Amino acid sequence: MDHVNENPPRPGGLRIGDTAPDFEARSTIGPVRLSAFRGRWLILFSHPADFTPVCTTEFIELARHADRFEALDCALMALSVDSLFAHFAWLRLIRDRFGVEVRFPIVEDPTLVIGSAFGMVAPQDNDSAAVRTTYFIDPTGTIRAMTCYPANVGRSTPEMLRTLEALQAIDREGGLAPANWQPGEKLLGAPSHDLDAVYAAKDPVAWFLESERDAP
Repeated sequence: MDHVNENPPRPGGLRIGDTAPDFEARSTIGPVRLSAFRGRWLILFSHPADFTPVCTTEFIELARHADRFEALDCALMALSVDSLFAHFAWLRLIRDRFGVEVRFPIVEDPTLVIGSAFGMVAPQDNDSAAVRTTYFIDPTGTIRAMTCYPANVGRSTPEMLRTLEALQAIDREGGLAPANWQPGEKLLGAPSHDLDAVYAAKDPVAWFLESERDAP
């Protein structure tokens, strides 16, 4: 039986370590340019559409936690194919119905130019139904982490904050964030690259799984 590839060809897209593509576009706070955020952290995230249930819950939660991202010197920027005026109408509804004002910028991307540049959508896609992607961009403009959720599962704001704080902690300390690490907990040390240190380690594990140390 011949092998049948059911997956259409896909572009490689962006990877961790790539420089985030620059763009300038209209947003709910006026024109924004991605490179203008250099010097601080930025979380750029896309959502399938305004006036949808999962997206509405995400924006309410992100707006409620906006001060925590700001305290970590991290800006938020959202993106969707909807028009600027659709964004305005949706934000007005969120404020009136849920008492939450979304103040971070929401970019309009009706032609999918920005979404395509970031690999959020493939060139052959003609809609953004599958787009719920998040990019963690450091102060140098480098992509440090990415997540992608299906349209019917909302992102976790606590996990976004945890990922951001983990990236910032390892930058400060040069350590490693173990599984289920939480802010304030100890980091792991980097494993040795020296064979003498491997042989001299007190046990077979100590050279690559160093004792934890206190995070600042």
